[in-house]
Amino acid sequence: MAVAVVPEGLSAVVTIALALGAQRMLKRQALIRRLPAVEALGSVTVICSDKTGTLTENRMVVTNLEAADEKATLTAEPHPVANKPKLALLMLGAALCNDASLKPGNRLRPEAIGDPTEAALIVAAAQAGLYEPASVLQRISELPFDPGRKRMTTVHQLPSPPELPAAMRSALPGVPRNYRFVVFTKGAVESLLQVSDRQLQNGHCITLTQSGRSRIVEASCRLTKSGNRVLGVAFRLMNALPDKSELERELVFIGMIALSDPPRRGVKEAVGTCQLAGIRPLMITGDHPMTASHIGRALGFAGRVLSGRELEGMSLREVEEVSDGVSIYARVIPEQKLKIVQALQNRGHVVAMTGDGVNDGPALKKADIGVAMGLTGTDVAKRAADMVLLDDNFSTIVAAVEEGRAIYDNIRKFIRYVLAGNVGEIFVMLFGPLLGLPLPLLPLQILWINLVTDGASGLALSVEPPERNAMRRPPYPPAEGVLGHGIGAHILWVGCLMGLVPLCTGWFYWRQNDPAWQTMVFSLLTFGQIFQTLAARSWSESAFSGSFGSHRTMIGSVALTLTSTLAIIYLPFLQDAFGTKALTFRDLLVSLILSTIVFWSIELEKLVKRLRG
Repeated sequence: MAVAVVPEGLSAVVTIALALGAQRMLKRQALIRRLPAVEALGSVTVICSDKTGTLTENRMVVTNLEAADEKATLTAEPHPVANKPKLALLMLGAALCNDASLKPGNRLRPEAIGDPTEAALIVAAAQAGLYEPASVLQRISELPFDPGRKRMTTVHQLPSPPELPAAMRSALPGVPRNYRFVVFTKGAVESLLQVSDRQLQNGHCITLTQSGRSRIVEASCRLTKSGNRVLGVAFRLMNALPDKSELERELVFIGMIALSDPPRRGVKEAVGTCQLAGIRPLMITGDHPMTASHIGRALGFAGRVLSGRELEGMSLREVEEVSDGVSIYARVIPEQKLKIVQALQNRGHVVAMTGDGVNDGPALKKADIGVAMGLTGTDVAKRAADMVLLDDNFSTIVAAVEEGRAIYDNIRKFIRYVLAGNVGEIFVMLFGPLLGLPLPLLPLQILWINLVTDGASGLALSVEPPERNAMRRPPYPPAEGVLGHGIGAHILWVGCLMGLVPLCTGWFYWRQNDPAWQTMVFSLLTFGQIFQTLAARSWSESAFSGSFGSHRTMIGSVALTLTSTLAIIYLPFLQDAFGTKALTFRDLLVSLILSTIVFWSIELEKLVKRLRG
């Protein structure tokens, strides 16, 4: 009884299933860092994804420039910055307040190394012939970009003797030329307006009035509505350097740069697959709400847009209450990702969260599945994550979820299969003596069934491909146990049937004083589990609906189990070890035919499920 109760192959098969699943995910550009994440992916109900580089191509291109009364579209030829001094100053500032660098080589088609947004600014400046002048001005101090401030500032020393660069002289004819330092700040337009009190107009720095601020905001909104990322650039000329805390004040607003980042190919279809599978895709981005909304609507994100400023003023409970209606979070800082994850988990969701920065670590740790970017992610983010996207693609997350569902389904199939077999063995061992039978099965026979039959068939079940409806149904409820969804009842009735048929057959042969009665019980249990495996490959589809011949592992497991069982029955030295007797051809045929009863019963159950819809 003890041997019959313990499913010896369970832990090994589950571990192998998870490991093989992680290997398949790697082929689909998803690197699993923690093995339990393979199973957890199958239960994900919400995917929180960054926009840039994950939903979009992360291939930023400068499209529009606006500075006071000068505007330009960078698709025009010759280069539109020519003869437009304010736009030249705008591009010069963007190239100086920048951590990217230009690759040596082709001047006609320049390429840059660094953050995609900053690289796009460098490339645009190089195309305008402004990169080399920018490289002459030595950077002597800086305030790095901070998600809270949403801006970056650099300080540059002007040439000696004091002389403004040509781009600045043209844009500022009325400004003295003997300044020693120039400060450039770039960042979100609304952030720059908070620290700017003047604007550039007609070659002079004039006071930035409320109407001037309104015009700048309107222009920014017009550009963001088209799905562009909009950055502002401001500057300040100085003769002496104050403390760093005083750098970002009394700035002169120059203008705005619009950059586009097209959606990745296949992401819209992946978003649709998520929604069909009962998974909510959410966009979390630091971009302007209008930019995020435009890209989100194009990709199929339906729902409210919530900004980081609104999040900041909300309690966790309030975020929970509105979370079901929000599909896009914009102008979000990394620290607010943690708040979003907590709110969703408190609502009972299993959350996958993407991240790439150092500050994303807490949110990645808190999420049920932390997903780091392999191309742009920091080492801190990768160490905190459960999975790394080698191609930074949202579609890869969806593919990993599909694999996770297949693996979770296969583990449940194996548990259903092996426990039903164990119930059958217990049934035989428990009720056999009540019918007056001697010991129906020897411990070695039961152990062989559990190890070989369960192991080989379980391994075959663990590598079954995803079912056709795997991404057309909602995920299993997170609180549901592994025996939920009717599996417990299935195990009981199938197990009892698997025990009843061998027991009744063995009792009949025993009453006939046939010495092979115990071998009949053994063969019926073994062959019954083979046919149970064939029926257990799908939850609802018929065993005849797929191409069985294409699943070599299943064919191999059936062949191995059948061959080894026949060897135990007919080879003399194995007969002595396992206590079996050679069956006649008629008895072997009877055993095979009666073993199919469990197969047809499970197929009938699946037919009823399909008819009920």
